[in-house]
Amino acid sequence: MMRIGHGFDSHAYITDHERPLILGGVTFESDFALQGHSDSDVIIHSCIDSLLSPAGLGDIGTLFPDEDSKYLNADSLELLQQSVELVKSEGWTIVNIDCSVIAETPKIQSKRSLMETKISEIIEAPVTLKGKTPEGFLDFNGIACFAVSLLSKSNG
Repeated sequence: MMRIGHGFDSHAYITDHERPLILGGVTFESDFALQGHSDSDVIIHSCIDSLLSPAGLGDIGTLFPDEDSKYLNADSLELLQQSVELVKSEGWTIVNIDCSVIAETPKIQSKRSLMETKISEIIEAPVTLKGKTPEGFLDFNGIACFAVSLLSKSNG
């Protein structure tokens, strides 16, 4: 049996020189960060949702609620690791994840390979990322990410 998962996340830009900008588990040099309860890594958050949903395990907000103080400034790579363990404990194999990151800045190309590697090592499957700009179409002051995953489970 195969199932396709879809995840989405977005966070607004904020000016906070104490908070790093983290995307795909990688820190970017930037004059801004992203608003949110955890580390606000939109790439990892969308990946988590794309894995949990097709496995019938809810979503990131159910598993790691932002009302819970233990997830304040949480490392999203650790949340991804926990999510992967849960998905695999239900008998699912992760086949791949593909992500589209929508942002005017930063450009992800220079760190794309590193982000793909970090995520791939955790999920033990291929990961592809691509950066897109809204080209003036959206008046969006932040970063968004769509993720699509493929899960497999033997019928036996």
